Amino acid sequence: MVHLLDKLRPEECPKLLHRVVDGVCGRESPRMADYGDMWTLVEWMELLDSLSSLFRLAVGKNTPDEEVLASLADVGRGYGEAVLTVLRARREEIRQALVERTNNVSSSTLQDFDWHIKLALASDKISSLQTPLLNLSLDVKENGALKPVSVEMNREELQTLISSMEAANKVVLQLK
Repeated sequence: MVHLLDKLRPEECPKLLHRVVDGVCGRESPRMADYGDMWTLVEWMELLDSLSSLFRLAVGKNTPDEEVLASLADVGRGYGEAVLTVLRARREEIRQALVERTNNVSSSTLQDFDWHIKLALASDKISSLQTPLLNLSLDVKENGALKPVSVEMNREELQTLISSMEAANKVVLQLK
């Protein structure tokens, strides 16, 4: 829906794009009242959504300039260059806003952990169990207070946890 930019005069395009980036960064987004004579409400919402997505994806995936221009093939050359200019100028600011948004997903942080392995030999229902269990003790800081969390896991649950942590580590390494 970026092709809707064609309704805007080329000299006004950078101002709109900077305001869209402001919205992505958590500040005031452009208002329809300022541009209402050019687009319908549906077109306006589609344009804002597609431009915001374009900026977030281009920065989040570290898309090269050529690919960004290729994705803007349906708008005039001047508009594509304007988008690219704004993207280059505010890339770091957008990246910082994306990192902040990700960090705000949870207010809890892991402060410390401890673990113990035990072997459950039997239970009241089964005379011979022979099941290894992991006791994981986590110290989680939530809203400034330290909160202890204990989890007991069998082998399958532990493997799932390890796989999840490895996947999270890969994402962190890709962001660096």
